[in-house]
Amino acid sequence: MSLKVFDLECEHGHVFEGWFSSRESYDEQLGRGLLCCPVCDSHEVKRKLSAPRINVGAQESASAPVPAPLPSAMPTEEQMRAIQGQILQELRSVIRKSDNVGTQFAREARRMHEGDIEPRAIRGQATVQEYQDLADDGIIAMPIPDFLGDDRLQ
Repeated sequence: MSLKVFDLECEHGHVFEGWFSSRESYDEQLGRGLLCCPVCDSHEVKRKLSAPRINVGAQESASAPVPAPLPSAMPTEEQMRAIQGQILQELRSVIRKSDNVGTQFAREARRMHEGDIEPRAIRGQATVQEYQDLADDGIIAMPIPDFLGDDRLQ
């Protein structure tokens, strides 16, 4: 099965890849609102202009560059799945250990930044404007995608 790999971009300028079985599959998922940015969870996603890769197979000339062989230490697909699973478990563990401050996220982050309260790992909800205001003040904060939220932790 061949896949179409599209460069996608959300309304906030985050660029990421999407892999689809066809252009129609991309169009369908976009139409159903299934596509979202893995950084900020925005559903305002568009496809970026990208150059297609044309596989001409046996028609390639003898002077065409030969791809370098893969290193022998390259993990197998099964090993990659295990590594990705471990990374996801670790990320979820870090999220679980943080304090959920709900809608007070921006306020608590600012209080920590200003030294009013002891620094600690927090999570919660903030608007796009609140994230922007924090960033403007040099406070680093990042939205957590839905699939890592409390209700989906396993």
